[in-house]
Amino acid sequence: MDLKTTYLGLKLKNPLVPSASPLSRTLDSMKRLEDAGAAAIVMYSLFEEQIEHEAAELEHYLAYGSRAHAEALDYFPRPEEYNLGPEQYVELLQKAKGSLGIPLIGSLNGISTGGWIDYAKKLEQAGADAIELNIYYIPTDPALASQEVEERYINVLHAVKRAVRIPVAVKLSPYFSSLANVAARLDRAGANGLVLFNRFYQPDFDLDALEVVPNIVLSTSDAMRLPLRWVAILHGVVKTSLAGTGGIHTAEDVIKMVMAGADVAMMCSALLKHGPRHLTTVLADLNKWMVEHEYLSIEQMKGSMSQASVADPAAFERANYMKALNRYK
Repeated sequence: MDLKTTYLGLKLKNPLVPSASPLSRTLDSMKRLEDAGAAAIVMYSLFEEQIEHEAAELEHYLAYGSRAHAEALDYFPRPEEYNLGPEQYVELLQKAKGSLGIPLIGSLNGISTGGWIDYAKKLEQAGADAIELNIYYIPTDPALASQEVEERYINVLHAVKRAVRIPVAVKLSPYFSSLANVAARLDRAGANGLVLFNRFYQPDFDLDALEVVPNIVLSTSDAMRLPLRWVAILHGVVKTSLAGTGGIHTAEDVIKMVMAGADVAMMCSALLKHGPRHLTTVLADLNKWMVEHEYLSIEQMKGSMSQASVADPAAFERANYMKALNRYK
């Protein structure tokens, strides 16, 4: 089977791309992902906070005003607790680029247009084939209008695009009042790809300590429904590459995402649960399914179930909601 696909202008041997996760913290782990069949790797995120406030500066700025909000400081890692400092991250990327034979995508996580964006250029110089701009932002200020929130995304994209020549993808959240409009605006602003969606890890309550605690729950295949729907809606509407992420665990999940219109299917939770070798299993199952259903290539199936291609486009809109509820017994 011809599993080749193109994402961000990069020619990939298949559509399986490990998304940003702890599996890219070491060169050895990234080699294992490549050996198992990964077509490209999105490296672990480098945070704006890390870049702006390295070492002692970080401690100083996080402690500033602690008398007013001391409890909030517990949610920022101490400098030594970060997975990799900015310079170490760049060094790891450089080593990985010299050792691996697949594209490497650097991940920058930030929301402002400050000096941290200069690191986009450093990632490019270290050999990154592309950059994934992971914008994780929860607007809690009631005085902040939705238009202002959207402008932040556009402004950060513009700033990163000015800094580098390599492709830039934007990893979005699904929480926009008009997601299709935001996607179209990012497309026009020069985004080479959209990654749907960023998973916002919700806090939990510790009822014994009466504290709010950070919490991570790995996804299941059910979580794929949301990105699947929006990839299908946006395919053919925006010109930029589309990546589906969140809830992709099996070959069937990959097939569905590609049929919706994704150029690549990004995996995280499944690899954390089962290890890098899970990629080999998914690829084998993908090949088997394509043989059984007489598909010759990934390109042949890409977008075949998008909203623009299916006989009943309303299935992706409000009509699906009514039909689903009325059919439940």
